[in-house]
Amino acid sequence: MGGERGAWTVFGERTVYDNRWVRVGLADVEAPNGERWDYHVVHLARIAIALIVNERDEALMLWRYRFPTRQWGYELLGGLVDDGEDAAATAAREAAEESGWRPVGEPEHLVTFQPLPGQVTAQVDAYLWRQAERLGEPTDTEEVGQVEWVPLDRVNELAQRQELLGSGTLVSLLYYLNSRR
Repeated sequence: MGGERGAWTVFGERTVYDNRWVRVGLADVEAPNGERWDYHVVHLARIAIALIVNERDEALMLWRYRFPTRQWGYELLGGLVDDGEDAAATAAREAAEESGWRPVGEPEHLVTFQPLPGQVTAQVDAYLWRQAERLGEPTDTEEVGQVEWVPLDRVNELAQRQELLGSGTLVSLLYYLNSRR
């Protein structure tokens, strides 16, 4: 793809910060206009999202607070994909831990996307289940919030009010709703 119009050339990248959740690199790049410089790139861990939709056309979500953006809102369930773990298994595990509901049946891969490809690598894989069974109370004590079945006909209203938090939630829900048509 290097010969395509608008392609960038990457000569290498060095890490300036690294931990389990985020790695910051300086990439030695040449832009299509021939200019060359160090470009900051943020690499985030891969995320898996569970969209569980019941027979009443409701999605299982968590109403919670996110301190970096100082927002309350709804999120779909999900989390970091551990090394060697299947993304669908991560989504199912995180859903059970965060909500007390375990997805039932085979997942349907919904969509995979990169939310900010100009500066950030952050692959998000979303999976759909149409059934879940109640296990009990959530076991994840960090991801605390109110577990709710939210009617899908509220998605546009919630998005307009900025009460759907994160691209994983917004993209997954909008993709699902659009694909039903």
